[in-house]
Amino acid sequence: MAKPKILLVDDTKLILELEKSFLKVSNVDVITAGDGVAALELVRKDAPDLIFMDVNMPLMDGITCCRLLKSDPFLSAIPVVMLTTLGNDEDRQRAHEAGCNDFLTKPVDRRLFLDMARKYTDAVDRRDPRIPCQIPVLFLLDGSPVGAHALDIGDGGLFLASREEVQPDQELRLALFLETEQAPLLELKGRVAWVNREGKRVHAGLPTGFGVELIEPAQWQADELKRFIEAARSAQP
Repeated sequence: MAKPKILLVDDTKLILELEKSFLKVSNVDVITAGDGVAALELVRKDAPDLIFMDVNMPLMDGITCCRLLKSDPFLSAIPVVMLTTLGNDEDRQRAHEAGCNDFLTKPVDRRLFLDMARKYTDAVDRRDPRIPCQIPVLFLLDGSPVGAHALDIGDGGLFLASREEVQPDQELRLALFLETEQAPLLELKGRVAWVNREGKRVHAGLPTGFGVELIEPAQWQADELKRFIEAARSAQP
């Protein structure tokens, strides 16, 4: 069976690369276009299962492209998610009138992007690949540093073994040293994604604690995490 195909349309290459990275562990084929004209050509040649499209682009903007897609009886059933600027209600209204199915706001949040993609195809995996570890971590809770241990880590998040009371969506500041040659100190922002409570565990194979999704790490931090994960993975039997 062919993989579901997702089309990403944006004139900013950095945004396209970011969205592609969100989908890297999913069982989908990802194609990209830099404007509405190229997107329309791709869709007519080989229709995707889902489209994420920016509003403002050269040659043909996303709203015009969406309107043309939704007016074509052979293409109108393809879900189109429009990316709009925060607070730009006019763009949302125009996109809604063009027939788009949903909206996301820029800058794109990884969790919201994957939740939206998952709404239209169950081939999208919202998790990032993790490796087991034993890394001491400090995080701030009500202004006080608290110690914990990361038991797994990926470039999108980690699991902290801890009995501290936290809530889903609570934002945290974390600090940890990676076990690499340079041993860099990473000071990261994160969001509690889920909680393993005593007697009510989301993941039975893990102890009391919580999963943390990292929020916009700096590029050098993301690079260090990637190097650490790749080295650990290559060392596994």
